[in-house]
Amino acid sequence: MSRIVVITGASAGIGAELAAQLGRRGDRVVLAARREAALREVAARSGAEALVVAADVTRRADVDRLRDRAIERFGHVDVWVNNAGRGITRPVLELSDDEFDLMMSINAKSALYGMQAIAPHFLERKRGQIINVSSMLGRVPVAAHRSAYNAAKHALNALTANARTDLHAKCPDVHVTLVTPGVVSTDFHRNALGGSPPLPPNVPSQSAAEVAAAIVAAIDHPAAEVYTNPALARTVLKYFQDVAAFERELS
Repeated sequence: MSRIVVITGASAGIGAELAAQLGRRGDRVVLAARREAALREVAARSGAEALVVAADVTRRADVDRLRDRAIERFGHVDVWVNNAGRGITRPVLELSDDEFDLMMSINAKSALYGMQAIAPHFLERKRGQIINVSSMLGRVPVAAHRSAYNAAKHALNALTANARTDLHAKCPDVHVTLVTPGVVSTDFHRNALGGSPPLPPNVPSQSAAEVAAAIVAAIDHPAAEVYTNPALARTVLKYFQDVAAFERELS
């Protein structure tokens, strides 16, 4: 069954790979990001009917316009993927107000706007799926230099869980899924605010294609939470069993 899938942060990385995988199998995608030229390159690999919508998803009006363009073109939306995000390299005690606000805006508020924009449409149709792409650092905030990014992803996790509870009570066929990748081989680190220190040697990572495949599987078989690498779930359990011991192992 062909689906209509909206993807934010679709100009590169996980979003671009997800669009290509969905397009190859016949789903129709709506691609959103600020860089229209890059979106058009992704659209060329994502099916003949791929729709490009240049949008800044930190602006509620842009998110509403994205929803309206998708419904105008295809008549409805089946899946909405909140994937836009950006990192930072700044310790907690050195964060400025503007840096903290920016991380919250890109990584949490943009997803909040997306959920609020599309949920009434899904409730009216009595089905649909919201997918929020989080981060392992939203569960285990061990990269202290990511500080406000970690905090924003923790906020996103809570918003996702609360939205899932609220929507399930209204309509069990409206699903809300949290996707948690670990380290992913994309330009995320290079594009982080303040740059990025080198990753420690032998840090396991996944490709954008592997993460996108996990999201495709979550579309086909909706779940509350998905770790793109099952080993990450074990790491989360170990962390919360003894946070102090976990942190000592890293030092």
